[in-house]
Amino acid sequence: MRGTRRTRLCLAGVMAASALAATPARAAEPSDGHLTDLVNPFIGTQNEGNTFPGAAVPFGMVQLSPDTGHRTGYDHTHDHIRGFSLLHVSGVGCRIGGDLPVLPTTGEVTATDNARYAAAFSHDDEEASPGYYRVGLGTGIRAELTATARTGVQRYTFPATKQANVLLNAAQSLHKPGGAEVEILDDRTVRTKISGHGFCRDTGPYTVYTVTRFDRPFTAFGAWDAGAVTAGARSGTGGAYVRFDTTEDRTVEATTALSYVDARGAAANLRAEGGPSFDTVRRRAREAWERRLATVRVRGGDPALRRTFYSSLYRSFLAPNIGSDADGRYLGWDQRPHRARGFTYYQNWSLWDTYRTQAQLLGLLAPREARDMARSVVRIDEDGGWLPKWGYGAVETNIMTGDPVTPFLTTAFHLGLLKGFEDRAYEALRKNADGVPPTAFPGVGREANAEYLAHGFAPYIKGRPYAKVGDSDYHFGASATLEYALSDAMLAQMARALGHHGDAARFAARSRNYRNLFDPATGFFRARDASGAFTGSADPARGTGFHEGTAWQYQWLVPQDLPGMIGLIGGKAAAERRLDTFFAYDRLLADPELTARQVWVHGDPYDYYNADKYNPQNEPDLIAPYTYLSTGQPWKTTDVVHAALTLFTDTPTGMTGNDDLGTMSAWNVLTSIGVFPVQPGHDTWGLSTPVFDRVDLTLDRRYWPTGALTVTAPGTSAADRYIQTVRTDRRAHERTYLTTRALRSLRTLAFTVGPRPSGWGTAPDAAPPALK
Repeated sequence: MRGTRRTRLCLAGVMAASALAATPARAAEPSDGHLTDLVNPFIGTQNEGNTFPGAAVPFGMVQLSPDTGHRTGYDHTHDHIRGFSLLHVSGVGCRIGGDLPVLPTTGEVTATDNARYAAAFSHDDEEASPGYYRVGLGTGIRAELTATARTGVQRYTFPATKQANVLLNAAQSLHKPGGAEVEILDDRTVRTKISGHGFCRDTGPYTVYTVTRFDRPFTAFGAWDAGAVTAGARSGTGGAYVRFDTTEDRTVEATTALSYVDARGAAANLRAEGGPSFDTVRRRAREAWERRLATVRVRGGDPALRRTFYSSLYRSFLAPNIGSDADGRYLGWDQRPHRARGFTYYQNWSLWDTYRTQAQLLGLLAPREARDMARSVVRIDEDGGWLPKWGYGAVETNIMTGDPVTPFLTTAFHLGLLKGFEDRAYEALRKNADGVPPTAFPGVGREANAEYLAHGFAPYIKGRPYAKVGDSDYHFGASATLEYALSDAMLAQMARALGHHGDAARFAARSRNYRNLFDPATGFFRARDASGAFTGSADPARGTGFHEGTAWQYQWLVPQDLPGMIGLIGGKAAAERRLDTFFAYDRLLADPELTARQVWVHGDPYDYYNADKYNPQNEPDLIAPYTYLSTGQPWKTTDVVHAALTLFTDTPTGMTGNDDLGTMSAWNVLTSIGVFPVQPGHDTWGLSTPVFDRVDLTLDRRYWPTGALTVTAPGTSAADRYIQTVRTDRRAHERTYLTTRALRSLRTLAFTVGPRPSGWGTAPDAAPPALK
C-alpha cells in the first residue's frame, strides 16, 4: 500500500539526502564471508521507504527495532531513540505496531513520555545485520537486540551505577493507544496487555500480550499511570521501570515474549523460546537467515549490486508474520482463539501489494511457508466468514481497492500450494467474487460488486459515505473495475482446472469488463458514474477514480488480455508509440539512471496523480514494463527494468518507495534473476535479461521436482544487456515467457546476451497469450 497519507518529499530532498552528509549507516562488518554480511538492514530507512533496521528472524512474530519518532518507527535522519519496540511492519505507509517501547536509562525516573526521555545516538556507533542490531546511546549505555520467532531479546551494557533502569512504556506506540495494563509479577518478570488501533484510518482495535523476563533480580521498581511515577508500585496503566545495580556486573539481559491470544500464550511462548543466552539467540538468528538467503547464490555483478540484491532478498522474507503461538493457538477474525493443527498460522496481509511479486517469490523459494500462508488466508474465511483485503493481526483495515485476495490464492493454486484444501479455497473465492460481506463482517470485500455484476463496472461516486472503516471502492471505481476484472480472469482459470466449467465461462466473460471503461474519444480508460456516463477530466493524466495512479498507468493493468487491450488502442504500432511515451524511451536510452530519477520519479516521488509517466515506485505499474513483450519488442522490457533497477541502492535512501511487506524487494529479486510473474494470479513468467552472470536457486523438491534451477547470462552488463538467445535445458526457447509447469521441469535457463537487440522473442506467438 502506498501512503497517500505520507510525508511529501521533493526530488531535490531525495538527491540531497542520498549524498548522506551525515555518517552513513552501515551493516555489521563482514566477518566470515557469509551471505548475511551482504545485507544492509538500513536500506529504506530514509525518504519514506519505511523499513526497519532491527532484529527479526524470517517471518517472525517479533520485529524488535528502534523507534526514533517517525510514524512507522525508524528514520535515518533522526538522532534520538525513544525505545526499542516489539512490532514493526516493513515498508508500510501508515502507522501501526511499535508496541512496548523499552529504553535503558540511568538516574531517577522522572519522565514518562518517550519523546522527552529519548536518548541521543550517532550512526558512527550503530550497526545492524540480519537478526541483530546494536547502538551506543548518548547516555553511555550500549543496547543490543536479537530475536526468535516469538520473542525479542535485549542486552543492555550500562556504566557503573546503582541506578540502571529499564523503562517499559506500555501506553505509547506507533498506533493510536487503546488502553494498557502493566504488572510487575516478581523480582524478574513484567507482564503487559496493550491495545491499539489506527493504521491509515481508525480501524478496529487489536491487543497484544507480553511477558518480559530479566536474567537477574531488580533492586527496585515502580510504575506510572497518567504521567505520575510511583516508586514501588507493581501495576499501572502507563508503564513500569525496573532498576539494577551495575557497579560490578554491568550487563542486563531480558527476553520479551509476545502473543495475540492471551497472557497464557505469551507465557507459553517465553517457556518455549526463552532461556538461551543473548549470544546463542543471535547466533541462531544469523544461522536461520543464512539458510534462507542461501537458497539463492549469485555470481557476477559488483559488490554494491550484490548487497542490494541480498538486502532485497532479506526483506522479502520478513512478512507475512507468524500469528500462532508455540502451542498452535491463534486469534481468529471472529476474535476467538483457534488452534492451527499441522500448519503454522500467519497474519499481516498487504495483499494489494504482495499478490503481484512477493507471493510468487515465496512460492518459488519458501513453498512450505507459502502453503501455510495460503491456508491461513482460507482460515480467515472459515473463522470470520469472509476473505481478507488488508489485514493486520486479526483486524481488517480495508486499505486499498479491488479484490487482491483472489490473485493471491490463485497464485498459490497454480504453484501447487493448495493441495488438500483447494476446494475450500475455491468456494471462499467464489463467494467473495459473487457477493459482498455481511454487515457484521468488518471487511468490505468487493464493495461495488452489485453494480459491477449488474452493469459491468464499478461506479465512481465522489464523496459517497464510507460503509466501513478503510478505503472505498466507490471512491476509485475505475481502478476497482480493472482489479475486479483481473481477479475474475484468474479465478476463471482456477475454476476450469477444478472442473467448474460453468463458473469458468462466467468469470472469463466478466474478465473482459475492463472494456467497459474504455473511452474511444480519449483512447484511455475513464471512470464512469452511477448513471454510466464517463466522468472526470478527459485528460488521462488528470482523470478521477484511479487509486494511487492515473489512466496512463492503469491502462496496462490488463494482464489477462493484453492483446485485447492493444487492439482497443489501435494495434501494436499504436501501443508501441504509447509505451515509448509512457517510459520516455528516447531519454531512457540516452541516460537510463537520470531518466529513472528525474522523469519517472518526477518532482514529488510520492505523488501518484497528475502524471503521464511510468511510476516504478508503486504497485499499479509493476508489470507495465513487460507489456513490450506483447508488442514484439522484448528488448525494451530489458531497457526499462534495468533502468528501474538503478533506483535500488545499498544506502538508506535505496528503496524505490515503500517496500510494502516485501513487494518492491521481491520485484527487485525476480527482475534481477530475469523471471517475473507477468500475469499475477496465473502461471506465466515473463523473461528479461538477468543482471548476474549466474544465479543458482535451491528449490524444495516437494514443490519443484528438479530441486534446483540455474540461470546463466555470461557477460551480462549495462552494455551487453540484450537477449540474443534463450535455451531451456539446452533446447532453444523462442517465447518470451515460461509457464509454471515448464519452470518446474527445468534445471537450466541459459541466456546469451549482446550489445544490440536481436530477433529473439519477436515471432507472432512469442508473447504471453490472453487468458480465455
